[in-house]
Amino acid sequence: MANGITFEELEGFSKDFNSDRANLIAANAAQKASLLEVATDYRGVRNIPNSFSVDLKTGKITDQKSSGRCWIFSALNTFRYEVMKKFNLENFEFSQNYIFFYDKLEKANYFLESVLLTLDEPVDGRLYSFLNAGPLSDGGQWDMFASLVEKYGVVPKEAFPDAASSTMSRWFDEFLTSRLREDAITLRNKALSGESDAALQKEKKAMLGEFYRMLTISLGEPPKTFDITFRDKDDKVIQENGITPQEFYKKYVGIELSEQISLVNAPAENKPMNKMYTVKFLGNVVEGTPVHYLNLPIEKIKEAVIAQLKDGHPVWFGSDCLKFSGRKDGVFDRESLKIEELFNIDYKFTKGDRLMYGDSAMNHAMVILGVNINNSGKPDRWRIENSWGKDAGRDGYYIASDSWFDEFVYQVVVDKKYLDEETIALLDQPLIELEPWDPLGSLAD
Repeated sequence: MANGITFEELEGFSKDFNSDRANLIAANAAQKASLLEVATDYRGVRNIPNSFSVDLKTGKITDQKSSGRCWIFSALNTFRYEVMKKFNLENFEFSQNYIFFYDKLEKANYFLESVLLTLDEPVDGRLYSFLNAGPLSDGGQWDMFASLVEKYGVVPKEAFPDAASSTMSRWFDEFLTSRLREDAITLRNKALSGESDAALQKEKKAMLGEFYRMLTISLGEPPKTFDITFRDKDDKVIQENGITPQEFYKKYVGIELSEQISLVNAPAENKPMNKMYTVKFLGNVVEGTPVHYLNLPIEKIKEAVIAQLKDGHPVWFGSDCLKFSGRKDGVFDRESLKIEELFNIDYKFTKGDRLMYGDSAMNHAMVILGVNINNSGKPDRWRIENSWGKDAGRDGYYIASDSWFDEFVYQVVVDKKYLDEETIALLDQPLIELEPWDPLGSLAD
């Protein structure tokens, strides 16, 4: 190959590397520890205090374990805060397994319906290949969670605890996905051979019945009603018998989900600000509210988040948790993780470039519990509740610098009442449809 790497060039690379003392020290350190540990700047970590001018207290840290359920955990963690505050509880946890069960069932139906809508697409074409790649992914987005809660309600964890397959979902997902792909082939072939819509829906119903059986064997069967007893901090007992999940949600949580607004910061060339967006073929509940977002400047987003925190309510958010992520020290901060200094490079990506060129996207959902407002009236750090257990970060919590928030937070959900009138007016715009593979359609897991 005329433009291949020559041995003379290799010799030059080696000479340049070995002539720099910093390279040799960095290489020695990196052989014994992870790159994140080697790149950690103790001064940077030290400069992010673990104290906040606005700080909401919550219950025990939760743990999604070896599953991609962060979007469920974080959303339910915002719910549990409201329940604990309303009923004076020391701790409370919702059943993530309950939402997980119905998410899988609804995703199966959503995928099979998508198969019937794309019969003209070649199997090896981009659209069908994309839909077929991960129809039962553990991940999700806020509107997908909201659609499940509106339909099925919620239950306490003790009413439907985790199963082995919910805490370690790899093989569970593998076996169910294989069966679902077989079902898709069957439906596609029957449709292309001329079977009626009614016959296809009857066939799909039987498939979903089988899928329900596989889900129930794996996760257990969700309760239709349950009993619950709470004891609050003052030793007062609250008891319910035979309550349904939908009744439990309305009575004990009561958040109006239609008033929760998803805001994104995607400063990319192909996504003008102050516009409403949706993503084709993104969802789980077929009859649920379509996934939709309002694209706003990051400062506008932070204003709404701070207003909600000051009013005593946590905030669900999605970010790229892989970028400059100091899991051992519990920090999300570019200045604390000197990756660029370690390699003697300088990443010049803009946030929009990262999105457009596939270097970054939302991949994890967490909860904002606090913020520090400095003497200039500006936020400089944020308190984060994660769902990786108490042994990760700082007893399960993280601190994000404000500069990291600017670069790597992509989505937040706030109550409509914390938006100004000008922003609220933008919500009435028609939705701009994005392709299924657009980075705004990435799932948090």
